Amino acid sequence: MLYGRKTEQERIAALVAAARDHRRSGVLVLRGEAGIGKSALLDEAAGLLPEDGTGGRLLRVVGIEAETGIAFAGLNQLLWPVRDEVCALPAPQASALGVALGKVDPASGAAVQDRFTIGLGVLTLLADLADQDGPVLCLVDDAQWLDTATQEALLFAARRLAAEGVVMLFATRDEAFTGTGLSELAVGRLERDDAERVLADRDLPSSARERVLLESAGNPLALLEFAATADRAPDGPRPLPITDRVVVSFQARIGRLTDRARLMLLVAASEGRGYMPAMLAAADALGVGLDDLAEAERARLVEATGRMIAFRHPLIRAAVYQGAPTARRVTVHRALAEASDEPGCRARHRAAAALAPDEDVAADVAAAAARARDRAAHPTAAALYRQSAELSPAPAARAARLGAAAAMTLRAGQPDQAGDLAAQAAKLTADPAEHARLGRVLAAVEYERGEPRVAARMLVEHASRAAPADRPAMLRTGAAYAWAAGETPALRRAAELLPEDDAVRGLALLADGDHARGLPLLAGVVAEARAAVPAPTGPGPDDLEPAQLALVLGDDEAALDLTAAEVAHRRGQSLIGALPAVLRTQARARLAAGLHADAASSAAEAVALARATGLPNPEGRYGAVLARIAAIEGDEDRLRELAAVAPAPDAGPLTAARGLLHLGLGRYDDALRHLDAAARPHRYGADAVLYAADLVEAAVRAGCPDQARTAYEDLSAWAEASKQPWALAVALRCEALLDDAEEPYVKAVELHRESMRPFERARTELLYGEWLRRCRRRSQARDPLRSAAETFERLSAAPWLDRARGELRATGEAGAAATPAAAHLLDRLTSQELQVVRLAAEGISSRDIAAQLFLSPRTVEYHLYKAYPKLGISSRKELSRLIPEPA
Repeated sequence: MLYGRKTEQERIAALVAAARDHRRSGVLVLRGEAGIGKSALLDEAAGLLPEDGTGGRLLRVVGIEAETGIAFAGLNQLLWPVRDEVCALPAPQASALGVALGKVDPASGAAVQDRFTIGLGVLTLLADLADQDGPVLCLVDDAQWLDTATQEALLFAARRLAAEGVVMLFATRDEAFTGTGLSELAVGRLERDDAERVLADRDLPSSARERVLLESAGNPLALLEFAATADRAPDGPRPLPITDRVVVSFQARIGRLTDRARLMLLVAASEGRGYMPAMLAAADALGVGLDDLAEAERARLVEATGRMIAFRHPLIRAAVYQGAPTARRVTVHRALAEASDEPGCRARHRAAAALAPDEDVAADVAAAAARARDRAAHPTAAALYRQSAELSPAPAARAARLGAAAAMTLRAGQPDQAGDLAAQAAKLTADPAEHARLGRVLAAVEYERGEPRVAARMLVEHASRAAPADRPAMLRTGAAYAWAAGETPALRRAAELLPEDDAVRGLALLADGDHARGLPLLAGVVAEARAAVPAPTGPGPDDLEPAQLALVLGDDEAALDLTAAEVAHRRGQSLIGALPAVLRTQARARLAAGLHADAASSAAEAVALARATGLPNPEGRYGAVLARIAAIEGDEDRLRELAAVAPAPDAGPLTAARGLLHLGLGRYDDALRHLDAAARPHRYGADAVLYAADLVEAAVRAGCPDQARTAYEDLSAWAEASKQPWALAVALRCEALLDDAEEPYVKAVELHRESMRPFERARTELLYGEWLRRCRRRSQARDPLRSAAETFERLSAAPWLDRARGELRATGEAGAAATPAAAHLLDRLTSQELQVVRLAAEGISSRDIAAQLFLSPRTVEYHLYKAYPKLGISSRKELSRLIPEPA
């Protein structure tokens, strides 16, 4: 019977009922101090499912402090009852989860390519179990002591639960397991009335009862523990926190045991996992055995069941271990190391027993780190490499292991910590190759901190001293950073050191204004990659992918093809961590092609995946596309929100978006100020054509023809060298603005018909229509103005639509002002719904859609169910005629 927990019980019962009755999923973190009753609440939750297992599935895991350095120890415990179901998952997920659970040996070639695939496998497995057996209830106790690899996998799954009928409950201490983004409920101390009810069956004198109530302060474990020792507790308040007082109380009880019983308890506490064979082997070497635990069992300190020995509460284990002398703990760990037949456990006990640096022990721990790395447990690997570095007596070995820890920490998404570790390692070695490897980590850290110029310089500098095998990748990444940041000297140097790379050379030539030689080099790289589609097109998200080069060229068709192929490849391989970056590239390609809803969908998925994988500031990092859409739509509030969180590398695009918004709203001086700031560092990419075209229009409207002329010359030179129809058309539009002439407008409209940029075409038509109307050629003005208005309406470009309608009214167009904006059907869908219905329209099954979008099949069906009424249909059959494929 639980007292004082009505709110918590009702909240948990509601989650289970929603899963059982409506197939809705739910997640809740129960947070509170040790002994507050979190485990009891989980036990109550377990009782909400039928005991015979016919009405759902119960999975449980208890975090074990001793297993925090064992990769996926918690996940193995949770999924052990359903491990045979893993083989039914999609192949990449089955392989990754099989490696994590030890069913597949990484040495067999099934190494995990992306650590988040394991979390996706957990999500799919739980969803499959819910489909088979009814609601699934996952109870995670002492989450603060789960190994980090398990935490990462469970959190990824928890964040993506929606309509599966899965409930996950996490119980954790106050100070740990923070920043999860999950719903939380604080489990507080009991009120006096409820505390008295807990003690109702205890035969205590009134004075002792009052002292117990006072000192326990409403903590249920403290109430029971202090009540058990009330006759021996000294009077007066205690200065220690409740948890420490409970530990002291346990230590007092432990101290009354025989020496042999205390030694056997210490063996159990040091082993930590409760695994009896290992404990008994070590105990035998120390001259004690299972019989010596009987006394502790009678004192209700431990429980022995089958092949396991468990402490009644984690604080008892802490009391046993903390209360033992150091020399005795070392002796016990040495015995456990000798008795262990598992390499990871042996390394843990050897490390715990080491009193000074020891290369043999350090090598053991480093080997454990390598095993964790091969299973994509990067945070666990990082911690083990740090520990092996601390145990390494030689500075060179310590530096190499700190460097490995830094690389793993970076891959785990903790750049600041990675930078600190790499800096420590750099002080311990003079080896140029090692410094180059550390420089790669430090450069990535600087990029994550919003310093791409510094990152580019560091990478190119260190690449000159790197091993030949490492040099090309470092230079390509350095060139990518340099191009993005406008760091021309570093880009030139990268091209000098890597003359055989056409992508790097082409970008360097463009940076120097040599469009005629630079653009063909990039075009060749893009053409070669496009010929290989649908094969994967690029080496990695931080490198010079052909899709990104296609965007630099302004080759919209190539950018769409290449990003589609790369997204499909990464989806098919479940490369979740690498997907947000390529989704951002795809969003840019779709935006340029006028597919605004699809661009927003790609950007939204990039943000969601970045958030699910723990990347910091995901909306700021992937918000540039959303900002330009907001600018086109005239959504000033949304643009302000996005600009507020944008990192330094995206400052240029965000500033340009603000300039475009002001331009659309007729604030020409403000537009000119922002666009001039955005264009300066980027005078050599395809985006610069758009920035410059916006600047020309703003400068002409603001009465600054000289500034407009300079920008026009830059973009005209680019357009002539690129031969892209849309770029040539935009240059002609700017020429028409500057010269107040009709012929460039006519040529521009013709060229726009050969390109995929409807927003730019509509702007040209708007300006041409305005020019015709000013020349009193009103009837001729109506056709381009109508076309512009239709496009602006489809793109939800409200400020531009208002201008087009105003011009139509000025031509005498009847009813132009009253034409309502008819929303396109697809605009009614959320980003997730749009993705789902597009794939469903291609005839892809819900299970395959789920694998592609990293959802559960049940959630896919839920999104379809929500989308059908918005589209005015009732089945999948109607999607193919209603949903066109993206251009």
